[in-house]
Amino acid sequence: MRQINRVAVLGAGVMGATIAAHLANAGLEVLLLDIVPRELSDKETEQGLSLESPQVRNRIASDGLAGLLKMKPAPLYLKKYAGQISVGNFDDDLGQLKEYDWVIEVVIEHMPIKKDLLTRVVPNLAAGAILSTNTSGLSVNEMAEMLPAEVQSNFLVTHFFNPPRYMRLLEIVPSQYTDPEIVSGLADFISRRLGKGIVYAKDTPNFIANRIGVYSIFNGVKHMLDLEMTVEEVDSVAGPATARPGSAAFRTGDLVGIDTLVHICRNTYELLPDDECRETFQIPEFIEQMVENGLHGNKTKQGFYKKGEIDGKRQIYYYDYTSGEFKPAEKPKFPSVAAVKMVDDPAQKVKMVVNGQDKGAEFAWRSLRDTLIYTVNRVPEIADDIVNIDNGMKWGFNWEIGPFEMLDAIGVPDFVKRAQKEGVEVPECLIGVEAFYRYNEAGQQEYYDLLEKTYQLVPQKEGQINLQRLKKAQGVVEKTSNCSLVDLGDGVFGLEFHSKMNAISGDILALTHKAIKRAEEEGVGLVIGNQGANFSVGANLMMLAVALAEGAYEDIDMSVRAFQKATMAVKYAKVPVVAAPFGMALGGGCEFSLHADALNAYAETYMGLVEIGVGLLPAGGGTKEMCLRAVELANQFDTDVTPFIFKNFQQIGMAKVSMGAAELSGMGYMRHGDSISMDIDRLIADAKQKVLALATNYRPQRPAENIPAPGRGIAASIKSQLWNMKMGGFVTGYEAEMGGIIADVITGGDVLPGTPISEDYLLQLERQAFLKLCGNKKTAERVQHMLKKGKPLRN
Repeated sequence: MRQINRVAVLGAGVMGATIAAHLANAGLEVLLLDIVPRELSDKETEQGLSLESPQVRNRIASDGLAGLLKMKPAPLYLKKYAGQISVGNFDDDLGQLKEYDWVIEVVIEHMPIKKDLLTRVVPNLAAGAILSTNTSGLSVNEMAEMLPAEVQSNFLVTHFFNPPRYMRLLEIVPSQYTDPEIVSGLADFISRRLGKGIVYAKDTPNFIANRIGVYSIFNGVKHMLDLEMTVEEVDSVAGPATARPGSAAFRTGDLVGIDTLVHICRNTYELLPDDECRETFQIPEFIEQMVENGLHGNKTKQGFYKKGEIDGKRQIYYYDYTSGEFKPAEKPKFPSVAAVKMVDDPAQKVKMVVNGQDKGAEFAWRSLRDTLIYTVNRVPEIADDIVNIDNGMKWGFNWEIGPFEMLDAIGVPDFVKRAQKEGVEVPECLIGVEAFYRYNEAGQQEYYDLLEKTYQLVPQKEGQINLQRLKKAQGVVEKTSNCSLVDLGDGVFGLEFHSKMNAISGDILALTHKAIKRAEEEGVGLVIGNQGANFSVGANLMMLAVALAEGAYEDIDMSVRAFQKATMAVKYAKVPVVAAPFGMALGGGCEFSLHADALNAYAETYMGLVEIGVGLLPAGGGTKEMCLRAVELANQFDTDVTPFIFKNFQQIGMAKVSMGAAELSGMGYMRHGDSISMDIDRLIADAKQKVLALATNYRPQRPAENIPAPGRGIAASIKSQLWNMKMGGFVTGYEAEMGGIIADVITGGDVLPGTPISEDYLLQLERQAFLKLCGNKKTAERVQHMLKKGKPLRN
């Protein structure tokens, strides 16, 4: 397959433009084309332009590009990446396609329009270029039939899920003519460069994720009506309580668009006359009425839910399908759902809820029972194996575990027995299956092949490090209840957090020292990373809350010292230490990362020093580190340190969190030599390679001495601004006081500018400030408030 450096996107609507944005995120050169407008806009008429003016002819594509800069959530990692996208139109610029390696058609979901555009595109393709269509369910074989043979072999479906930057799933659907090498080569490229999770689907309506996902939603509607439940009651069950996203069923409908769901349903109903559950795809009358009345979901600001106010307070309303009116949300509580609130394991949650005894549990069982049976019956219709289906639902609909993993959670024999007892027809292939996934004696994960009726190895990307499988295969070097030390091979060890939300606890701090010692004595370096939901949301506040309540300030001081010793051990190890943050890396998670020799961050890393949210300051070396980095920049450019200190103070004081790893350099959290991985599956392996590269010529650091202190003058300037903000009502007195304490630490204390200070001295200032803030009654109140909200961690 030819190397891909330049990609053309045909269609500049929301989907086409956001696909173009993500291609630009990956560093590719992108051409974005759309139709020529048929008439002038009022603004163009005022400017004296004509239909032949280039800016008019390119207006639709230009508007699509401009819209990227305003969209939320942001489709671009950085706004400047929009500069990698050029625009044009179908009439004037199809000739440019000869310069592009991959052409993606993303026009409206209407077969005649797609075919017409493909006919115009073909004569302009470069030899060997890949041509793909982004469709959510139209037949790839029907489109391929009208293409010349030399193009057929390079043509396939690449179905991006919306929004492309954030939704990991990409469904690849080859036609009967597609060259298998093109399929595997493009899949590898999309995985590595775009960070997508690839699922191989068949040429069936709605492919994998939409086929199962939409069935699940509308089957849920059926049981909701039968059990006389509200949409709000259903969502309380069909979300995290049963290992699915917080948007659950109906909030997902609002997000996708109720009109879009209706379109998918109709498409499925018309194209699948032999589907045993075809009637489930009949649109309920109340949903038809909603679409007719303009209740399309988030895009119309009302659907199954809408936002409003009652007595000046924000209020969520849900749609009451019995009356056709909106009613105030009541936050329904089922005992079965409440019982799993503090359970972390998604499989355990599913098992507990479906075995509950209330109406919510009954809905969970009925809806999952039908969805899982429907899914089993789709093999081999929509995919040849269960792994593609499970991944499709996890990556495309954000399920925590896939349908076959849910069957394992409930217990396949128990599921079969209960369904048969209720008179429900169970697929023959389920009978006798003990589990769909297992680990063999060599520690390798296997899945049950429904067609061959044997177990096969779960595929793993070349070079990928899967910590769970690695631990199954070879065990761990050392382990506590909250963390493990794993041998990653080639002399590189891995320190893995696996506490609740990967909160940093005392045993993690202790094992950090052991991990570093082991790497120094037996290896070449250490990776700090894990494969949980987030890297780390910080230090657990529960112990702090207890200590504050008891006035145990000596214990707090000891805890802070232990945290500082751990991060300093990371920074001054005799071997390279690389942190591999992803997802949320907040508070203490951020501080661990800042002290590593290098970062290898996942593209979607949301990092920040957020301790001020609970009335504290970063005291695990975070405030100290931002002081040092400001001084380093000032020395590097031989300039005043003030602007760097102000910037770092603002980030701490405003609890700023990056909206992606690309922002970390601008925040001073990533430095020259740090890296970003687009594919989260390769994150640990990429970090390991960075350790090996650093180990070749590694020179350990020594604790910093003779640092020229920024000084009390800068602290005074910061405090002056805080006073003005307090007088203007922008901050409270308490917030101004917190800001002043942070200012004193980040500027090096009550000393003159340029006074030589040490890193250890800055750590002392951190500890003293942390204890001072702990002594404030309002800090204790904030900590308790966070705990009551069910957020026991820094965030």
